[in-house]
Amino acid sequence: MTFAHDTAEALESGVFLSNSELEPDTLTTLEELVEFFERFGYTGRHPEPGDLEPVRAIRAPLRRLFLSSRDDAVPQINAILAEQRAVPRLVRHGESDWHIHATSDDRPLHERILVETAMAMTDVVREQEMQRFSRCAMEDCEGVVLDLSRNRSRKYCTVTCTNRAAQAAFRARQAED
Repeated sequence: MTFAHDTAEALESGVFLSNSELEPDTLTTLEELVEFFERFGYTGRHPEPGDLEPVRAIRAPLRRLFLSSRDDAVPQINAILAEQRAVPRLVRHGESDWHIHATSDDRPLHERILVETAMAMTDVVREQEMQRFSRCAMEDCEGVVLDLSRNRSRKYCTVTCTNRAAQAAFRARQAED
């Protein structure tokens, strides 16, 4: 299953955000929030100082959503969409062709992130693709892995964990020799 560009981007941004809570916390300043906003192509007003804590507060709920079973994800998605009074509409902006937004650009950033993630998760649930999410294979990591690869081979949440696993495997091979 290949997801639409906006769906994949919303899933990637949500997973990135949920993993930013892990040690070391990588979302502690307004500058880091602005970088996140720009990296994932959010529209609307740029983050302001008052946006940081509400965005930080949605990281754990997003993690729970991504690591839920399909049936457990549905009420979480429905609650987000209801609480935010999501009203889907087609929009086109920048280099992005028609895609769905379900909240207005003037809403607080944490609400826009929640709604975009919930809308993307509706596609995941409908296509029975919850297995695209898992926990990082590193024993000491709680990161969420989003595997959008064709062969579904991704095991680590970040390049850092991938590199740590490769180093550990290398050291194990060296110790055997």
